[in-house]
Amino acid sequence: MSVALVQEKPWLDDDAGRLVRPYTVSDGRTRPTNRFDLLTLVMATGRPPRAHLGPDHDRTLDLCAGPITVAEVAAHLRLPAAVAKVLLSDLVDCGALTARTPAVTAPADDRPLLEAVLRGLRRRL
Repeated sequence: MSVALVQEKPWLDDDAGRLVRPYTVSDGRTRPTNRFDLLTLVMATGRPPRAHLGPDHDRTLDLCAGPITVAEVAAHLRLPAAVAKVLLSDLVDCGALTARTPAVTAPADDRPLLEAVLRGLRRRL
């Protein structure tokens, strides 16, 4: 492992992957203080966090320069969604991020819609 890698990404190693367990990243917390859906859009406000939170929070904030979903943040960070939600929640709480839950336009149990999607999928196969 190179020295540059250690300075830029202290919690990651190219060969070993993440060197710190996910629950350590969130200080053992499993529940965010804000409610997030996997499709919630988060975006940096341009204001710096009121307190330094740590390298994982910095990486998370860097990912949020433009609108991005919670699911995408978790994938980029290679963390479980629950841990990513805690990091994002910390950043919302300190004013560095905004979050917007997607509007639901159709009920999840809209049978005609689900059947139309199924027909479309079958046509493609």
